[in-house]
Amino acid sequence: MKKKQFKAESKKLLDLMINSIYTHKEIFLRELISNASDAVDKLYFRSLTDDSVKLHKDDFCIRITPDKEARTLTISDNGVGMTAEELENNLGVIAKSGSQAFKRENADRQEDVEIIGQFGVGFYSAFMVSKKVQVLSKPFGSDEANLWESDGADGFTVSPAEKESFGTDIILYIADNTEEVSYDEFLDTYRLSALVKKYSNYIRYPIHMNVETSRPVEGKEGEYETVVEDRTLNSMIPLWKKNKSEITEEEYSAFYKEVYYDYEDPLRVIHSKTEGQATYNALLFIPSHAPFDYYTKEYEKGLQLYSKGVLITEKCADIVPDYFNFVRGLVDSEDLSLNISREVLQHDHQLKLIAKTIEKKIKSELVKMLRTDREKYEKFFEAFGTSIKFGVYSNYGIHKDELVDLLLFKSSHEEKYVTLAEYKERMKEGQPAIYYGSSDNIEKIKMMPQAETAADKGYEILYLTDYVDEFAIRTLMQFEEKPFVNICSADADFDSEEEKEKLKADNASFEEMFKLMKEALGESVQTVRFTHKLKKHPVCLSSEGVLSAEMEKVLNSMPGSNGVKAQLALEINEEHPIAEKLKSLYENDKDTLVKYAKLLYGEARLIGGMELEDPVTFAELVCELM
Repeated sequence: MKKKQFKAESKKLLDLMINSIYTHKEIFLRELISNASDAVDKLYFRSLTDDSVKLHKDDFCIRITPDKEARTLTISDNGVGMTAEELENNLGVIAKSGSQAFKRENADRQEDVEIIGQFGVGFYSAFMVSKKVQVLSKPFGSDEANLWESDGADGFTVSPAEKESFGTDIILYIADNTEEVSYDEFLDTYRLSALVKKYSNYIRYPIHMNVETSRPVEGKEGEYETVVEDRTLNSMIPLWKKNKSEITEEEYSAFYKEVYYDYEDPLRVIHSKTEGQATYNALLFIPSHAPFDYYTKEYEKGLQLYSKGVLITEKCADIVPDYFNFVRGLVDSEDLSLNISREVLQHDHQLKLIAKTIEKKIKSELVKMLRTDREKYEKFFEAFGTSIKFGVYSNYGIHKDELVDLLLFKSSHEEKYVTLAEYKERMKEGQPAIYYGSSDNIEKIKMMPQAETAADKGYEILYLTDYVDEFAIRTLMQFEEKPFVNICSADADFDSEEEKEKLKADNASFEEMFKLMKEALGESVQTVRFTHKLKKHPVCLSSEGVLSAEMEKVLNSMPGSNGVKAQLALEINEEHPIAEKLKSLYENDKDTLVKYAKLLYGEARLIGGMELEDPVTFAELVCELM
């Protein structure tokens, strides 16, 4: 029989379809099952309006039959079937879709039937694992069957054949194993079962396969026999398509634990259905704890993405922003084409619309949890707050306004978590700024000399102890017109106007003394001066620029750091006895003044929770000046 050529495309195009459109060879089973489901849908649709089709929905099914000896895999359905002309038109023209034509013809009845894929592109994924493909089909109500057969882009044949029942059998002659690929896996019942569960678990018709299993022999203890069971591989009913009122909290938790391999219940469930520009069902979960690899490079964000119950990808990273990367779950959309790879999916317009609404939904649910279940939200923030703060800081703060309401920080007010709004509401009248201290733990911040002065003024202090905290705060710059000020910065000025003028005059009077001390300390500090911000402590270090000492420490701990340095000022408590000592040394013993400058700088570093730059010299100075 003379082969017919594919009408639309060449071998080059078919090779492109097989090697580029689909990322994994296992996708072929998803495509063929989806096509089988489409064929069943068409006949079921006819049964709703055609009395001659005396079939009930429960009569329909799909069957998978692996044959290791013959090295064939057959996917069968009892759907509408195809004539010889339809076989040639639907399978002989690459990327032509009989399903799409059917949808156009029945546009007014879409609520009754779901057509999943495009019979054409998806069908040709069969050649990724096959050296030859046969399609044996008999239309419902016809006595004639036909066989479509092809071994690739060289062409195909269509010939009369025999088939007992209506429907379609797709017979794949599985390719021989190579050094790179073992095609045997597509003949193994356990592997096939896993693929159906992964990609086609929610096809709405039962998918059957005979599976060998062992069972105890009755009356013979310890003996087992091998039997063949006709097993239904798919669950058919997606949880997310049920009404929320029909689903219990236990069912949500059981689904989450089974699908996402967690041992704890989720902290919150987000189940929504959206219609409009982007139509989809979403079932999202906020975990109660971070997975073990969450803060590593190995962690992959993303939601499962389905098209009409058929899995497109396990991890669609583009559907959630990085700062919500802790969310697990799935999105099922009728607007997405099944036959597209993950590379194409990234640029899909509908996907971008879905991602935008998903982001808004997650944000609104987190805000709701913060307002109505504070304890649960604080548990969430303990686990995933760093991601929110990174979201504020990253991309030059482009998302800071959307995320600022989700931030929590512990503060000097009962050392509990507070929102920025709560801090602002409690601010003392006339307080010019929102004050914070930054270190790797709360106790170090509390011991800072500046913290004592701020507390005396009645100012609440935010405790920033996460390495990203100060970067996020600096990105925000202000909250409701109140600037953020580090208590250890030069901007932290607690003096009255009168006190400021006096201090300015005193510093000017001893300018030459401070210049000498600055020369002794070299590049370690930018300036030396008196201050009134200290109570009992003699000295402190304050940051002069945008980079604080804590930010310097964080940046220099990162790979590839070039040794960034914060600009620091050595501030001396003018009301401490040490101030008079320094003045006396400047008049009478400048050499000892230089030593005092170095000693006080080391003391200031220790008080500020920083390491000494030269511990040996510091220890020698202590002994010498004692």
